[in-house]
Amino acid sequence: MSRTETFILPPGHDRGPDHPEARELFYGRIIIPAAKLWMRLVQRVQVVILHPERSPLDGGALLAVNHTGYWDFVYGGIPAHFHGRRLVRFMAKKEIWDAPVAGPVMTGMHHIPVDRADGQASMDEAVRRLRAGQLVGIFPEATISRSFEVKELRQGAARIAREAGAPLIPVAIWGSQRIWTKGRKPVWRPDGVNLVMAVGEPVEVDDDAAATTDRLRAAMQALVEDARAEYVRRYGPMPAGEFWVPAALGGSAPTLDEATVKDREDQQRRKEQRAAREQAKADRDRRNREELAAAPGPLRPVVRLRQRWRDRRRS
Repeated sequence: MSRTETFILPPGHDRGPDHPEARELFYGRIIIPAAKLWMRLVQRVQVVILHPERSPLDGGALLAVNHTGYWDFVYGGIPAHFHGRRLVRFMAKKEIWDAPVAGPVMTGMHHIPVDRADGQASMDEAVRRLRAGQLVGIFPEATISRSFEVKELRQGAARIAREAGAPLIPVAIWGSQRIWTKGRKPVWRPDGVNLVMAVGEPVEVDDDAAATTDRLRAAMQALVEDARAEYVRRYGPMPAGEFWVPAALGGSAPTLDEATVKDREDQQRRKEQRAAREQAKADRDRRNREELAAAPGPLRPVVRLRQRWRDRRRS
């Protein structure tokens, strides 16, 4: 197999007719071709796609993707692109929208911001998109898995799929952690990196969100194992001791239990940092009020301007 091949599909795969959304200017005609060019010329990855035909050519579906690297929101839409050139609208943390470049790009692609403190609005929006016939991507693990195993899932995917009456389709990515994952610097020009992606059959969805979530996790883990097996078949055994190889396969990645402990420590640290920021803002607002109340009436507009300038610098 030549390294010049970037995307490797099953022999005889019928990509089907292009979906009308493929003509969308920004996402379909600018971002997708640019991402493919980036992957071929800069990242130089090779992507093997298993069962792309399981991604629907028409109608809405919720794609539940495992999460091992920061590029997963790009890679997760690849199978759908190669089956009808469908576009996937990913649910992603709203902080990405605060970035000066990434924010407008995410808006232009019509992805869905998620406020982790209050996720109901994003769930409602996902349901609306699914009912409108769109493909929505979700990472039900919520955060990157340090163990590169499928960790405990949130029940949001099950609830969204049930309310929307949409298929819940598991998708597995294997290998993206080699390019950029939690706790490691990004590798902009990785050498000989290969990805394997697999699309599963729809998971049964019913009124019991916990049971649906259990089925989803089992399906995602089975798909990950299929992707790993295909990786080994094509590229040889995964090297022992490597950071990107799970502990159960002889790698140096933390076990699922060890990763869970680290995730909880991170969660607690973020909670404390958020509380500290909120307290600092409350203190700042109180000082501003006191300063404004003490200022002579004619000078209060000047004091307000100075406070805004000072607060902007601090933020």
